[in-house]
Amino acid sequence: MKKILIFIIISLLFISCEKDCYNAPLPIVFKFVDSNDENLIANGTLTSYSIQDENNVSVQVSKTSDNMIILENVGAYNGTKKYHFSSNVKPFDFSIQSSEFKGACDGYQINKITFTGIGIDVTDEKGYYKIILQ
Repeated sequence: MKKILIFIIISLLFISCEKDCYNAPLPIVFKFVDSNDENLIANGTLTSYSIQDENNVSVQVSKTSDNMIILENVGAYNGTKKYHFSSNVKPFDFSIQSSEFKGACDGYQINKITFTGIGIDVTDEKGYYKIILQ
């Protein structure tokens, strides 16, 4: 009886863990600086900003304690989607190319982010994109 009970418990663990996971795309974080590497949100220069996708749907953003912004719920699709960033300092466009995650769990991964705009430079730092608005 003990062996049967242990077998049933182990079987339930394997059955329940097989497809109960989802890998959300990693968050995208932007840090806005000027040519002197001064944070534009921290110094009060960048006071208003918004992001819309190619269908004019607003993207939710949140500000971090170290004055960066996190884009919420982007990248959960197959293909490329275009976005527009507008602010009181400078607008620019970017696109996010995502694909389905290949692994044991369902989900999506962001493969590439492309920035376009006049008077901006972007560097891919560890964990965030530093956007230099000139």
